[in-house]
Amino acid sequence: MASEWIETTIGDVADVYGGSTPSTKDPDNFDGEVPWLTPKDLAGSHPRYVKRGERNLSEKGLRSCSAQLLPTNSVLLSSRAPIGYVAIAANPIATNQGFRSLVVRPEYDHEFVYYWLVANVEELERHASGSTFKEISGTSLRRIRIRLPARREEQRTIAPILGTLDDKIEL
Repeated sequence: MASEWIETTIGDVADVYGGSTPSTKDPDNFDGEVPWLTPKDLAGSHPRYVKRGERNLSEKGLRSCSAQLLPTNSVLLSSRAPIGYVAIAANPIATNQGFRSLVVRPEYDHEFVYYWLVANVEELERHASGSTFKEISGTSLRRIRIRLPARREEQRTIAPILGTLDDKIEL
């Protein structure tokens, strides 16, 4: 029996959050215990689940800017320079302004959304704008149409198959 698929928007599937960078003029904003990610941290080969980037923020640094601590299993998407680096948060993590992160709603599977983003970078880039470099805004990202199985259980059946292939590639 064929599963039922639906078409909706990313904004219906997840809440979208931007990141931020605290002032680099204040060294007390960095080298703390708060994991913090930049697009550079996802350049090249990286695991599907990430714990941290090259630098951490301090609690002061996190409070001093609009970055927020995203929950475990948030889908982290670089939204500029370049668009389309994707990872999943292995633990609570903050990101810089080069990200639009998706906190996937409970009725959807975060890994399925991750794989959809990985497979649809060209679609993401099509919705980007800018003259110096292309960037996808949170508003544009929320409006992008996504097709997925109606039932979370079916999404969860598909995602591990892709995950197994990813695991083999990572090896």
